[in-house]
Parts: sequence; structure tokens; C-alpha cells
Amino acid sequence: MRELINSFSCLEAGGLLDRLARAAAAIGGTAYAGFVGVDPLRHEARPIHLHGPPGDPLGVRRWLSESGVLKELAAASAPVRLPRDAALGEPGFLATPVPLATRDHTFLWVAGRGFGDNDEHLLSRFATASGRALEAASGLEAAVHLLRGVRAFRPA
Repeated sequence: MRELINSFSCLEAGGLLDRLARAAAAIGGTAYAGFVGVDPLRHEARPIHLHGPPGDPLGVRRWLSESGVLKELAAASAPVRLPRDAALGEPGFLATPVPLATRDHTFLWVAGRGFGDNDEHLLSRFATASGRALEAASGLEAAVHLLRGVRAFRPA
């Protein structure tokens, strides 16, 4: 039992989100990526995780909260692409839904340059893989809880 619990416990959800965001940034050819969660009624979106360079040189954190993109994502069911306009402080943004059966609506996003159709296609494929990885991690976490319960109540 201990061996099963140890092997199933090796994947931490927070660490997985960070690794997925870093990989999305690499796929998108930018330094910024993250996840946004949308409530079930699709009224509000909130950042779940943000990966970006130290000091946030493009001001993406501020832009996410002030630009209205979160409201746009709350209402969206398809990818959202916004052009880059440095003069207006628009970093360039691409977000795509993450297909998850066990969570609220989630978007994976990248920011920091102009994005095209190929970027959207690659990010959508990666979002699907990310959704499966997050669901698998959630399943392993549930299995660990069950195994700990079995171990706690087994006869001596």
C-alpha cells in the first residue's frame, strides 16, 4: 500500500499547472502563459495560474485584470485571439478552452506577441492534452485518498 500511495502521490496539481503553463509558453513562443477559470454560470472568470518573466515587463498581470479579457473569456466557448498593439499596451493574446469533464470551464492562454491560425491549432491540441493530464492528476489524487482510507482501516 505504501508503495502505491508513494507512486500515486508524486504528481502535485500545483506543480503540474506550472509545468503545463511553461510548456504552453514555449509552444506559443512567448514568456507568458496561464490558466483562467470560469464559473459554471459563465458570469465571471479569474486567473488560476500565471507564468511570466520576473518583473512582468509587458504588464500582462495588470492587463489581464484591467483589459476586459476576463469578461470576454467568461462568455466565450471558442478560442479567443486578440492582436498585439504595443502602442495601446495590448500584448497579443490567445486563449483556448481546456476540455475538462471534472472541472468548471477553463482556458489555457498565451500572451506576448501576435498569434495566427497555426498558433491557435497548436494551443488547442496542447489544451486537450493538458485537460487529460489535469484529470489524470485529479484521479490519482482521489486514488491516494482512497488508498489511505483502506490502509487506515485494514486489520492489524
